[in-house]
Amino acid sequence: MLLVDNDKQSRHEFCQIIQESKYNFLSIYESSTADRALFLLKQNKPSCMVIDLSLPDMDGIKLGRTALEMYPDLPVIVVTHLKMFSLVQDAINAGFSAYLLKALSKADLVETLERVLTPELSKQINNIMNRGQGGIVSDLSKPIESAIHIIQERYNESLTLKDVSDQVYLSPSYFSRMFKDETGKSFVEYLAFVRMQKAKTMLRLSSLPIEVIANNTGFTTAGYFATTFKKHVGNTPSEYRDQFYWKNESRTIKA
Repeated sequence: MLLVDNDKQSRHEFCQIIQESKYNFLSIYESSTADRALFLLKQNKPSCMVIDLSLPDMDGIKLGRTALEMYPDLPVIVVTHLKMFSLVQDAINAGFSAYLLKALSKADLVETLERVLTPELSKQINNIMNRGQGGIVSDLSKPIESAIHIIQERYNESLTLKDVSDQVYLSPSYFSRMFKDETGKSFVEYLAFVRMQKAKTMLRLSSLPIEVIANNTGFTTAGYFATTFKKHVGNTPSEYRDQFYWKNESRTIKA
């Protein structure tokens, strides 16, 4: 989840609500500016984007529209002090998913996430399991954005730097430097990051065997997947999944 708000206290309160909800498994990336938010969006598509309209470097409505140009199915939620009807209309016309007022209540936020986030997470699992093999069209004017899109779509394949650089019509060496400059990660680091994010989602939201998840996230063997996962996350895939299993069990007992 990407949270964009210039108010540090508001970000803290939002994160606290999420931490105390059933969505506490979500990683929250925070940004106080639109520029930083766009950088994070280029790195990885979040499951949901939450924005305040009062940002220091860009109008929040414009930022949301820009995000939807990048990811048309991204749920965008406005959380703001501004109560003007014209802004609500602008948000609706922009295709945003919700408009919430501060001070934010846990009930309002959780209810909104139930409506917009759960279907998106379910769709991610379905896309992973039913991934098509159609071609991907590259935008030659934006080679790194095209490369990121290719990685997001084909991370489950045996993907190499040369494969992607060829598709955006750049030499491997130039592509490698350009990719690192724009994303802050090397090609290998970014590919591993995407694969780990997808694997964590599948571990949390499905009961698929580890071997199947390994295969669907681009790893040749379950053993190599487990080793790589522990290196990046700090737990084995089974240990990571068990954390959420016990949380769910605890909630069931309390209920």
